Amino acid sequence: MKLGKVFGTVTPCEVYQGLDGVPMLLVQPLDKHQNPTGEPIVAADSTRMAGPGELIYYESSREAALLLEPWFVPVDDAIIGIVDDVHLLSSEDDSK
Repeated sequence: MKLGKVFGTVTPCEVYQGLDGVPMLLVQPLDKHQNPTGEPIVAADSTRMAGPGELIYYESSREAALLLEPWFVPVDDAIIGIVDDVHLLSSEDDSK
């Protein structure tokens, strides 16, 4: 799973069969410290509840295509859920 932040929406002019009603959101991938990493992506929102400003986790490739009904719709990235909080252990705790 990967961490990201939603910063916008995409409105397609045509929708592939099987993706009707699935929101397409602009997502900035983040590292574990919530710093931007890489280029923004368009992700299908399988939760249908995420929106701009929300911290989300998502999956890519084959796993993304399996998240939506029907399976194997043509998506590269799909949102799995909304993140409430991220808690990282301190470097002292990492060594234990």
